[in-house]
Amino acid sequence: MTRTAGAQIGCQRPSRFWGLGCPKIYHEVEDTLVSFLGGLALMVLFGVSINMISMIALLMAIGILMDDAIVISESIEHEYAKGKTPGQASIDGTKKVFRGVFSSYLTSAFLFGSLLMMKGDIGQILGVLLVVLLSVLTVSLIEAMLVLPHHLKHSLEHAHEKGRPAWRQRIDDGFLRMRDAAGRAADTAIRYRYLTLGLALAMLVFSVGLIATGMVKFKAFPDLEGNTVDARVLLPQGTPLEETEAVVQHLLEALDKTNRELSRNELEPLVRNVQVTFGAHADVPENGAHLATITLDVLNTEIRHTAMAELTGRWRQNSGDLPDVISIQFREPKVGPAGRAIHVRLSGDSLDDLSRASWEVQNWLRGYQGVSNLLDDLRPGKPQFSVRLLPGAQSTGLDARTIAFQLRAAYQGLKVTDIYKGREAYEVIAKLDRNNGRQMDDFENFFLFTGKAEAIPLSRVAQVQEKRDYSRIAHVNHRRTVNIYGDVDGVLANTSEIIAGLQRDFMPGLRERYPDIRFHFKGEVENGTETKLSILSGFGLGALGVFLLLSLQFRNYREPFIVLLNIPLALIGAIWGHFIMGLDFTLPSMIGFVSLAGVVVNDSILLVEFVKYRVREGMVFHDAARQAVRDRFRAIFLTSVTTVAGIKRVFGLVIDFGTSQSPKSTQPLTTYLCPSRPGHQALRNNFASSLLLRT
Repeated sequence: MTRTAGAQIGCQRPSRFWGLGCPKIYHEVEDTLVSFLGGLALMVLFGVSINMISMIALLMAIGILMDDAIVISESIEHEYAKGKTPGQASIDGTKKVFRGVFSSYLTSAFLFGSLLMMKGDIGQILGVLLVVLLSVLTVSLIEAMLVLPHHLKHSLEHAHEKGRPAWRQRIDDGFLRMRDAAGRAADTAIRYRYLTLGLALAMLVFSVGLIATGMVKFKAFPDLEGNTVDARVLLPQGTPLEETEAVVQHLLEALDKTNRELSRNELEPLVRNVQVTFGAHADVPENGAHLATITLDVLNTEIRHTAMAELTGRWRQNSGDLPDVISIQFREPKVGPAGRAIHVRLSGDSLDDLSRASWEVQNWLRGYQGVSNLLDDLRPGKPQFSVRLLPGAQSTGLDARTIAFQLRAAYQGLKVTDIYKGREAYEVIAKLDRNNGRQMDDFENFFLFTGKAEAIPLSRVAQVQEKRDYSRIAHVNHRRTVNIYGDVDGVLANTSEIIAGLQRDFMPGLRERYPDIRFHFKGEVENGTETKLSILSGFGLGALGVFLLLSLQFRNYREPFIVLLNIPLALIGAIWGHFIMGLDFTLPSMIGFVSLAGVVVNDSILLVEFVKYRVREGMVFHDAARQAVRDRFRAIFLTSVTTVAGIKRVFGLVIDFGTSQSPKSTQPLTTYLCPSRPGHQALRNNFASSLLLRT
């Protein structure tokens, strides 16, 4: 079974620490290398490389997969304490927990394997993590059942010849007092079992109510605060480059002021580099002189004291309102599977109705605190002249095609002939002779020629109007669509609550005013819902598989139900941990809870096994339950403590590495699994809170 070396060795094998000391520490390193090298071999077999995701999976295994080693070590030490020889104690102790350990392995495989059903980008990424975890689980089971007992036998023989030091005796006595206190608490709970069960169910209902009432908010994916910021400028089409440069220069002056104000709290200037790109805008599918993007590189998150929201808010405030600007978006170029926080798609036939409905939705969303960077993709294009035939115009022999051809030839030119000079060919193009910028001076006095070579003024056969059409018309499933995008500051608002309020309070009236328009919610809402439902459905199938497996093992349906009842009760600690730490309940939280369920079920299986073992020895059922709590307390306590410590420490190291030193290509991967500090806090908080409460 996988075990760590160093400071955690005393917690890995209670038989050595609590009762036998710590001889031959090289066994620990050897067992760890066997488990991980076997896992790496299986990774090669399945075509999984060593990357950020697989490394996270291996580090997760340190905190999770030590459970079986602790169980087997404690069982062997318990048999040895009965006076058996080291060899016989190793055999009997391993046999005693073999069925429970093997069932624990299968249940972990079912529950971890259920996450392979996750859909979306996060499901594709986590597939690698689960393959690695299951590989190490398999090798660790073989090592724990076949190699570990032999090592413990040698340790017992070595410790058998030595006396017990005084310091170790004091530790043992202190731990026994702790076990007795836990046993007395268990005795009280068994004596008032109905009250205990009622209080547990009441706490579960109350805890779930924290999410239902919004005290603990749900957010699909935690926000990732990076080290770059964009100011994306959008002006009307046809804006000359000089005006765009003037707007950019104004934003740069506001940036200098903002940088001076915020750098007072930093050890060095907050803004490191500034890059200006004209003709580019990541949120607009077009290019031209009316677009510009200012990109900032700021201090790393580990050393700066200024939040991105404070930087963008102060920059927006110092910039003020600029005339003739459609939109200026101050935002981070976020990556990850979530998509935009706000993405509403409107589809219909009338562009005018779509435009009005889009503005109504945007105006409603602007009323929420924390909503910013609202923009749709239906915007006016360049100025143009619309030529419409007058009634009776075709009697002159002119139609729309002829008029369009002559106007195009006049202003864009018409190839008349080719002339040759030696082997070179030159085209002769005829068009109106006008100076630049004055081509439209006498557009209404333009003459058209009929088939009989008669000149007719354009104003006699057509009506000319200057107007702006839409620059781009998007279609989805052959229907015209408009997409509304926006960002939400997670500190000030919650995306799920905003979308729920929009659907509840505003959308019914909007649908009555525009019955021909369909509304769809995309982005974070759609992606989060898809992944959440796939996690829940996969977890349900995994739990069903665990129930059927335990039914075969226990040969009844009552005991498997009791074992699985611990899973929702562990949710109490997860929810309260998020509430106390002020974290949103996210999809990484759900993934952490599914992973936690494997540890919870494993300990429950072994506790039921010990109760049945004591009953077979002749104890009354309630007395057997009391004794089983004392027998299993040490293993469950050590499993919980070491798993909590390992998960919190491992994820802290992984995320610090992933957010500060890993290249940009690996940051989306760490974003999916543990998106910056809020994300890995949510995941590890699930483990820590739920495991401690379960213990």
